[in-house]
Amino acid sequence: MSNKTRIVVLHQKEVIYTAIFVLLGILFIILMLVMFLPGKKDKGSDSAQATYNPGVYTTSVRLGENTVDIEVYVDADNINSIRMVNLSETISTLYPLMEPAFAELSAQVVKTQTLEGITYDTDSKYTSLLLLDAIETSLDKARVSVDAGE
Repeated sequence: MSNKTRIVVLHQKEVIYTAIFVLLGILFIILMLVMFLPGKKDKGSDSAQATYNPGVYTTSVRLGENTVDIEVYVDADNINSIRMVNLSETISTLYPLMEPAFAELSAQVVKTQTLEGITYDTDSKYTSLLLLDAIETSLDKARVSVDAGE
């Protein structure tokens, strides 16, 4: 064994450059792993997926010999408005609770953007349930299917 002392001369610039390149290499490898490894979907991709197919969706409600159409206007993520069309005078006369119940229900659905937790007056329970069922049917038509979204 030799006891010779070896002297290694390192230039400070070279050490700094080498350290910077090593750090950049490590960061590049981490970035590539994060980008290309399969894993959890990030929140941005979930929020980009639409809830509804934008458009106007209609459901007819039959009351005796007359029908009333419930139109639901939606965009990709929101219920914009709900209208009752083709409301004849006969229906207004025979079902006087129809219009006030519908106005209350549609305002709640547009405000909350869901059919969950909707309240209605007990005097118009069956009318409200009929209208909520028609609104739900229209929203079901508007929903993006799981197969089409993937």
